[in-house]
Amino acid sequence: MTAKNTKAPWSHLDDKAVKVARALAMDAVQKVGNGHPGTAMTLAPVAYTLFQRFLKHDPSNPNWLGRDRFILSCGHSSLTLYIQLLFSGYGVELEDLKNFRTWGSLTPGHPEYGHTAGVETTTGPLGQGVANGVGMAMAARYERGLFDPDNNGDSPFDHNIWVICSDGDLEEGVSAEASSLAGVQQLGNLKVIYDDNRISIEGDTHLAFNEDVAMRYKSYGWNVIEVAAKSDGDVDRDALEIAMENAIIEKNKPTLIRLQTVIAWPAPTLKNTAKSHGSALGAEEVAATKKVLGLDPEINFYFPDDVEKHVRSVKTRGAELSGEWQKDFDLWRKNNKDRAALLQRLQLKELPESWESSLPNFSSDKEIATRKASGDTIQILANTFPEFWGGSADLAESNNTTIEGGGSFLPLSSGFKNANPYGRVIHYGIREHAMGAIMNGIALHGLTKTFGGTFLVFSDYMRGAVRLSALMKLPVTYVWSHDSIGLGEDGPTHQPVEHIASLRAIPGLTVVRPADANEVVHAWKEIIIRKKPTGILLSRQNLPVFDRSKLAPASGVGKGAYVLSDCENTPDVILIATGSEVALALESQKSLTQQGIATRVVSAPSLEWFAEQPSSYRDLVLPPKVRARVSIEAGIALGWRELIGDCGESVSLDHFGASASAGTLFKEFGFTTAAVVDAAHRALKSVKNS
Repeated sequence: MTAKNTKAPWSHLDDKAVKVARALAMDAVQKVGNGHPGTAMTLAPVAYTLFQRFLKHDPSNPNWLGRDRFILSCGHSSLTLYIQLLFSGYGVELEDLKNFRTWGSLTPGHPEYGHTAGVETTTGPLGQGVANGVGMAMAARYERGLFDPDNNGDSPFDHNIWVICSDGDLEEGVSAEASSLAGVQQLGNLKVIYDDNRISIEGDTHLAFNEDVAMRYKSYGWNVIEVAAKSDGDVDRDALEIAMENAIIEKNKPTLIRLQTVIAWPAPTLKNTAKSHGSALGAEEVAATKKVLGLDPEINFYFPDDVEKHVRSVKTRGAELSGEWQKDFDLWRKNNKDRAALLQRLQLKELPESWESSLPNFSSDKEIATRKASGDTIQILANTFPEFWGGSADLAESNNTTIEGGGSFLPLSSGFKNANPYGRVIHYGIREHAMGAIMNGIALHGLTKTFGGTFLVFSDYMRGAVRLSALMKLPVTYVWSHDSIGLGEDGPTHQPVEHIASLRAIPGLTVVRPADANEVVHAWKEIIIRKKPTGILLSRQNLPVFDRSKLAPASGVGKGAYVLSDCENTPDVILIATGSEVALALESQKSLTQQGIATRVVSAPSLEWFAEQPSSYRDLVLPPKVRARVSIEAGIALGWRELIGDCGESVSLDHFGASASAGTLFKEFGFTTAAVVDAAHRALKSVKNS
């Protein structure tokens, strides 16, 4: 089925607005002296057509539930978005463009989520935005299943996810991972416009990237529409508009519109050059380009009244769209009382009453791996929170991330027995990086809680997405199991050593390494309450479940670190441990106590949560006058000096692992009672000699 253009006729004011947008892109970069003008010049008619004629949005209500989402994956071309936010009336004004890339402005170098109204995600690291779009499209489908699953027609929860991306986005592997999964998922609500201008910083992209992108996306299962450039190099806007109409008609496949363009068109000498990609064009070229556009070269930041009035009329269109949607939404709300109540709770970011009462409590009668305890807790949480869903990068059986009975999040046409378009179990395949970026997109979409699992060592594969989770403060949960040499025979390729410290180094990311099954439960409780990006690190091997009638309650997890086992008087030495090594600290305490050394054991599952506590509490757990301290963690010692001080000792693993059983590795690499006791004596000696 081919679409017909039913939009209002394109007018001379539309042409003028596009020329103004191109000039504003040049002027903003020229004024600050740095930036990326070329792509913004090229994409001016593309973004304008989208925002003015296709995108379902209401600038007076940027968070309108029924809106389409727009992602500028090529975030270096941020002016492409900022200029349309100016035109549409999102609160970006001409003065903001004049302050482009300067301190405190609404127009930073790359779009930043939460900073500027109308920016749906932080982009800049290429490929991430494409994967965010896949996540948003998946979230939109899941949310339709939460709120309107029985409706076979149009729903107030139906909307599209539009993405503009560049060659660079499609060169990055994360976009390939995510796009492949989008094809499997048949995400008909995902529409990607690929700006194929064949230019990057080093020149012609064919230096490194000459594959047939259209055929690649067809092989993924996408609907691909090709739009060639006009003979003069300009965007064929009429053909693009028809392509966009056809993209909207396609409901069963994601769509890629491959749009051939000339970067920096119509700059007389710098169009189609690498120089126009990442630097100001220069005053002479800007003036010459304005002449080609029919604009006065002496006027900078030209935004005339007639253009402003014309482009701001999109607010009327937006109000009409949201008004019509509201009628459908009100009817849905009237007919779906329970689901409407759920939606309200999710919009208010509230938790169900007494939800904690259902959390499990594990007996100390037998040992249990913390990954298993996490899996059991996930089942309970899933029963309480219908918005809770997730999966793993092909490691569900190891991560324990499957929601039993939740169904596989897959279209029915996939043919799999458990396929459910609204299922709760996401099969990411072996795509860790895409999983992280898709989870970010799910969180950005706004209503659900998601998690994703892999082995801790493979957090390296997803670090770019994890960093953006932290940067955007998104409530995603990374389930990282097999957290140490305790995973055993798989050997050093699979045994994380530096990973805990490197993840703790990411500002805004919480790392939680529970010591036993009940610490896992309280860790999940805190994750749900806090709603912040968190990685929970879990053991492969079974660990003792501590007898809390003899030790402090696991609720201390919420403070990040707590006194698990104390001595009668002021301690001589403090053992601070995380995860599987807490049990070792308790055994070592017995030996030290027998030697007449008063010993305190502190379980420190989250150094980030501990750092948030008032100094009075931190000093209570780690009294400043007790300088003999030992940290015990099966990873590198980096990061522990702040807690153990100048006299402290670290029982750590500062080299790669080996292939052997967990018990053998812990013994051979010095995670023994004798080693901890020796470290305690060295710390005591250091204090005495200081």
